[in-house]
Amino acid sequence: MLSIENLRVAYGPVQALAGISLEVPGGQIVSIIGSNGAGKTTLLNTICGLVRQKSGTIKFEGRELSRLTHQVVKLGIVQVPEGRKVFAGLSVRENLMAGGYTLTDGLRLRENIEKMFDLYPILRERQNQQAGTLSGGEQQMLAICRGLMAEPKLILLDEPSLGLGPIIVNGVFQLVRRIREQGITVMLVEQNARKALALCDYAYVLENGRIATQGPGRQLLCDGAIKTAYLGECE
Repeated sequence: MLSIENLRVAYGPVQALAGISLEVPGGQIVSIIGSNGAGKTTLLNTICGLVRQKSGTIKFEGRELSRLTHQVVKLGIVQVPEGRKVFAGLSVRENLMAGGYTLTDGLRLRENIEKMFDLYPILRERQNQQAGTLSGGEQQMLAICRGLMAEPKLILLDEPSLGLGPIIVNGVFQLVRRIREQGITVMLVEQNARKALALCDYAYVLENGRIATQGPGRQLLCDGAIKTAYLGECE
């Protein structure tokens, strides 16, 4: 579905991505893990056209994205950025409506809102409440559901568990699993490496803008070097 080859991105003299190549097959969860500054968010922003690549190719369903950055959402790619970033002054329902701005059919928009309420029922109870008054976990769920309103084929999740308590984190990862079950491909950038690797089909480890290692999530979860570097002491 998504194919990246020899992607290079630089901020002035600083090379953020140093020739990475990866694949995201349709219907899978692919995790990107790594320390702060490894290039994870830069990767997502480049896919969406928010950052310009220096060289390399990004293809989605065979189409080169660098020429279609203004059409990324319409093509079926949606990014849910780090830090939740809901529209605090708008209601929950209005946030969902904003996420479905590409939909021209009013009935379809309303149906999608109902799907989001079914996916995370607390949003139905809070639909008229200002998004800024929700808890951190509720805001994160709203941000993800707002992204789903555009009916993406591929959703890019940037640190969805950041700053959340353990119980809420479990809920976020359960939601990610349900998204995949609905046939939506997921690219997950996540610092909670243990949960990301346990959930995903395949994972890439970024270090200093390069892919240090890759493999099935469960396989990397049992890798001694990965445990030491990202999961704490080996068990």
